[in-house]
Amino acid sequence: MNRGTQCILIAAALAAGLPAVASADERTCRGTIGDRTLDNVRVPDGATCTLNGTKVQGTIKVESDARLIAIGVRVVGNVQGENAARVTVRGGSRVGGSVQVKQGGGALVARSQVTGDVQYDANDRRVRIVRSRVNGNVQIVGNRGGVHVRGNTIDENLQCKENQPAPTGGGNRVGNNKEDQCAHL
Repeated sequence: MNRGTQCILIAAALAAGLPAVASADERTCRGTIGDRTLDNVRVPDGATCTLNGTKVQGTIKVESDARLIAIGVRVVGNVQGENAARVTVRGGSRVGGSVQVKQGGGALVARSQVTGDVQYDANDRRVRIVRSRVNGNVQIVGNRGGVHVRGNTIDENLQCKENQPAPTGGGNRVGNNKEDQCAHL
């Protein structure tokens, strides 16, 4: 589409009272998506989504009781799960933003790279981060199903508090501080 055609379409949209800004496409995932490039991905309530070698130009959102299994993915934005049953990011995956799993079931980041932070907050099942590179912080707070942190390189801080039972693991290289329950890891 040339610039003149774009201007005509925008003018027509404005005259009709429609927004002239296009939004990124969101792909709802139930089942498996392979080596494709998508804008944003949403895993709806109760669904299971497997991404295998998928490239996501935006964010992955995992909704209530949903499961995400991301293997070898490239995500420009964040991976977010709130009330999700399980969020797994592994197998050489790269996340340009953060991995945030809150008030859900379990979570795993393994053998992956995260440019932002990894945050596990108030989850009921086991959460783990193993053999991964995190350019930001790892913050693990108020989880009730067990926490395991082993063999990671974390550029900023490793912060753990109010987890029951206390976190296990070791062999983590941390650029700044290991704090509270993770001081010995």
